[in-house]
Formats: sequence, C-alpha cells, structure tokens
Amino acid sequence: MAADMLSTVIKPIHKEGYKFISIFAAVTVLLFLIWQPLGWVGVVLTVWCYYFFRDPDRQTPIRDGLLVSPADGVISLIEPAVPPAELEMGTQALTRVSVFMNVFNCHVNRAPIGGKISKIAYRPGKFLNASLDKASVDNERNSLAIEMPDGRKIAVVQIAGLVARRILCEVEEGQVLATGERFGMIRFGSRVDVYLPEGVEPMVALGQTMISAETVIADLTSPEPRRMAEAR
Repeated sequence: MAADMLSTVIKPIHKEGYKFISIFAAVTVLLFLIWQPLGWVGVVLTVWCYYFFRDPDRQTPIRDGLLVSPADGVISLIEPAVPPAELEMGTQALTRVSVFMNVFNCHVNRAPIGGKISKIAYRPGKFLNASLDKASVDNERNSLAIEMPDGRKIAVVQIAGLVARRILCEVEEGQVLATGERFGMIRFGSRVDVYLPEGVEPMVALGQTMISAETVIADLTSPEPRRMAEAR
C-alpha cells in the first residue's frame, strides 16, 4: 500500500529532464551557501523542474476508432482550420482541436491515434503566447501527418509557446505508432493541435481538462454530433 501511495507522487522522468534537474539542484546548493532562505527557493524550483519533466505511464483506450488527447492541458480552441501547408494535406478546412499546456502540465506528447507517420515538417517561427489563435500560424512548430490503416490522415502539430524554446520530436517518417505512444515533448509551456478527419466531430468542449493518451477527443466510428458543455 505504501508503495502504491509513493508511485502516485514519484513519477518516471523524461530523459530530456535529467540535465535540467541537475542544473537546478546545483544552483540550489550554491543558494544555500549564499543565504539559506534562497536555498529553499531553489528547492521549490528544483521540485518544480522534476515535476515538469515527469513522464508517467497512461491507461490508453484501445478500441479502434478512438482518438485521444496528444497532451495534458485544457482545450483552448475548437474551430475549422486548414492543416499546415508543409504537410501537403490539401486546402480544405478541418476541425482543429487545440490543447494548451501550462508550465505545470506534463509536457510529453503522445500519438492521438495509431498509424504510420507519412510526413514530418519543422518550421521556425515566433514565440507568441500559445493560447492565441495566431500562434498556429506564426509560432515555431513541428507538424506530423499520421496515416491511419483506412488511408485517412490526421495532422498533429507541436507549437512552441511564450517561454518554450525547444520542440523535441523523437520519431521519424515511416515509423508506425500505436495510439498513445510517446512521440516527443515541448519544453516550458506550449500547445498541441489535432486536425480531425473530414466529418468527424469532437467529443470535447472548450475549457475541458485533457489527460494525454487517456481522454478521448473524438470517435471516428460515431455519428454523434459535436458535444457541448457548461461550467458547473
């Protein structure tokens, strides 16, 4: 029982985080040597750094047709938009679902659905607040097109944010991903967009909290209309 309780607090760390945690810890030691209250500030920041780079396992639904959230965070936008031109997915507007991650969310990104990565395209850009609509166009981004077994594609776009300065993509073109499989992360606040296939309605609402690889964004097999929600 104690082990179970411990596992809810102590999580695995993404490999990208070890160097940052080490730097924060080293600075904390120096701060203690300078002035003890500063050292405790360093302790808090080091714990936050560990927490930021956590990489917990998730329980991913495995029924065919379910599309899950690629990131932890909240739904900041749901609107029609054309996928990034560099993915060469056409000029037709599709439903775009945006998940905004703040600096307290887990920032490991996961595949919303299983399939082959048909294209990966990186584009440099600005570092505007990732919650803004224009961040999809102006900000630095890394885009993936995932081709499902039935031939349809979805676009997944990692977007840098106001303080984010590195997008990490750990997969390659031609690689096959399972639903919920890790494919990268973004450091220190950002956003991930998912472009749904034509005719597919989202099963989430603005402001809804997402859990990466667990929360279902859409069901490709369902005729259910777009869901609505209200704060309570």
